[in-house]
Amino acid sequence: MDAVLLALAAVWGAATGLLIPRAAYRFAVEPEEPWRTACPAGHPLTGPARGWLGPARCAACATHADPATQAAPVPETPAPEPQASAAPPPPVTTAPPAYAPGALAPLVTVLVCVALAAATGARPELVGWLVLAPGAVLLAVVDRRVHRLPDVLTLPLAAATVLLLGGAALLPGHAGSWTSGLLGGLALGGFYLLLFLINPNGMGFGDVKLALALGVALGWYGWTVLFLGGFAGFLFGAAYGLALVLLRRAGRRTGIPFGPFMAAGALTGVLLGALAG
Repeated sequence: MDAVLLALAAVWGAATGLLIPRAAYRFAVEPEEPWRTACPAGHPLTGPARGWLGPARCAACATHADPATQAAPVPETPAPEPQASAAPPPPVTTAPPAYAPGALAPLVTVLVCVALAAATGARPELVGWLVLAPGAVLLAVVDRRVHRLPDVLTLPLAAATVLLLGGAALLPGHAGSWTSGLLGGLALGGFYLLLFLINPNGMGFGDVKLALALGVALGWYGWTVLFLGGFAGFLFGAAYGLALVLLRRAGRRTGIPFGPFMAAGALTGVLLGALAG
């Protein structure tokens, strides 16, 4: 049963992870810009859900040769003597260029889903974790690219976390508390709001909204897990910032996307809580 559960989690992670690059490409814009509707070459993005679901490659670009792969012209040379006929060379096909990295996000999603399945087991809250994981990865990718956590992602993620864990709390065999999850969301969201009010330049309001969802997930397993997961996010972010400073790739005042570290800290806390549950 455990092997089947892990296999299903891996398949789910791969299927949803493959949809993340296109969505991240469309969402990764500055606050005043509209969501992208075309690939870098200008071809409209088509497919299910008005083009939001699809591969990280533009099919229309496949019909155009990539200039970088075209050979430079060579001087004319005398035609060779006619020889016996030979089979024509096979046609050269050019894969459509990817407009977004298409490997890392699916791999991370698979690893996260498998880790959650291994730690949680066949408990009702696993369904919630697997549904929420791709959204968290998508938010982390967008934040890493443009230092932005869009409301259209953070707020539905918070609502979905509340509803999914609320449904899990109604089923037998769960290992958490929906009430403590709600209180955890308020606590972590309130803490990030306080940090935002103290230093708006150091903490984005999108981080505050993301903290609502992460606080509910962490609070599901209790206050200890909430503290550990929240602290882990700050620890991961501080370690990353320190590494950039030591490598002279950033200064003390250089802004870093904090969403990925918040998500990584929450994942750490949820895994610990699920193992202890």
